[in-house]
Amino acid sequence: MDNGPSLRHLWAMNTDILIAGGGLNGTTLALALASAGLSVTLIDARPRDIRAAPGFDGRSYAMSHGSCAMLRALGLWDDMAENAQPIFGIKVSDGRAGQRPSPLTLEFDHAEIEEGPMGHMVQDRHLRPVLLAALDAQPLVTLVCDRIVAQSSDGQRAQVTLAGGETLSGAVLVGCDGRGSGVAARAGIRYIGWNYGQTGMVAAIAHTLPHHGIAHQFFMPEGPLAILPLTGNRSSIVWTERSENAAAINALSDADYLDILRPRFGDFLGDISLAGARYSYPLSLSLAQSMIAPRVALCGDSAHGVHPIAGQGLNAGMKDIAALAQVLAEARRRGEDIGRADVLGRYQEWRRFDITTLALATDTFNRLFSNDNTVLRLARDLGLAAVNALPGLRRGFIREAAGLTGARPDLLCGRPL
Repeated sequence: MDNGPSLRHLWAMNTDILIAGGGLNGTTLALALASAGLSVTLIDARPRDIRAAPGFDGRSYAMSHGSCAMLRALGLWDDMAENAQPIFGIKVSDGRAGQRPSPLTLEFDHAEIEEGPMGHMVQDRHLRPVLLAALDAQPLVTLVCDRIVAQSSDGQRAQVTLAGGETLSGAVLVGCDGRGSGVAARAGIRYIGWNYGQTGMVAAIAHTLPHHGIAHQFFMPEGPLAILPLTGNRSSIVWTERSENAAAINALSDADYLDILRPRFGDFLGDISLAGARYSYPLSLSLAQSMIAPRVALCGDSAHGVHPIAGQGLNAGMKDIAALAQVLAEARRRGEDIGRADVLGRYQEWRRFDITTLALATDTFNRLFSNDNTVLRLARDLGLAAVNALPGLRRGFIREAAGLTGARPDLLCGRPL
């Protein structure tokens, strides 16, 4: 006998917040909003049969102290902490493949701040299942596996039409659907940016010597190589090369790939081998000209995509999530319409300057360091050494990398909403 739609189904049709995109940003935002008592419908086109933890494939994320504090405030950190690798230090140096790095380096040590490790490396296989399990257990979140084909706003509600023909509505529609966001396009939001002509190659590397929780950033003429510590004698690399070189390297066998990597990686961690799959993606700068539109807000990669040179991409998205969740939660407590333009404007005002500064900084550093100009090489090496020699300035950089600066939302300080 047909008893009609379930209560949860009806709730999904008329919810507080609609979120497009069920990746890391969308899922974390849904949990953050639900923790403040807001009902959420999370819409994702992908089937959700990936809850079981996969085997080790090398995908991992550098999460700042602030991002980890937010996961802790949401009750998620304890389930992944045992498998997270603390980042105790960062060493930055300039060099060329096959040569020793410049002796003029910049070194960050977590002992210079009071909060503990600057962050943690968290593997995808440990992060994603925890988020999905929390999603399943959260009664205020409804997951809809379908594709949005249209959206509109009548001034009172945002509405989306799904490929299956169903229409859902909410006070706000949040785009967490990544670069090339469909939500942004349908809202008429445009982007500024450019391609770098570089490709980021990502892999997990096993090595014979311990890394001691130290992350390394080597700047080379073709682009930076980041070596980020994972649990055990393993590290994640983000290897930037000019796109034509990267295409040729990606076509090689694993053995030949390692032969090209070894002169760049060096021997400070002993012998190296691949410990997972290889990935690559083109690098570009992408900034939404606005983070909001009528009844619409953008978060994470939907709002901004920056060069991975500082490892802050996911952390910038986590800051968006913490700020938007707090703005909406506080507006609801005051009895305001949470989708009103001035409410969403508070979110944009909170995040816009930080995002623009990050984009400019990563763009400038990439242009400054991804070349072999002798004069620039000397200037940047002297600059690294100068910062390293000034404890106060160095400590400021450490706090920035750890996500401990600026007007931080409550969640980034480890405080529940």
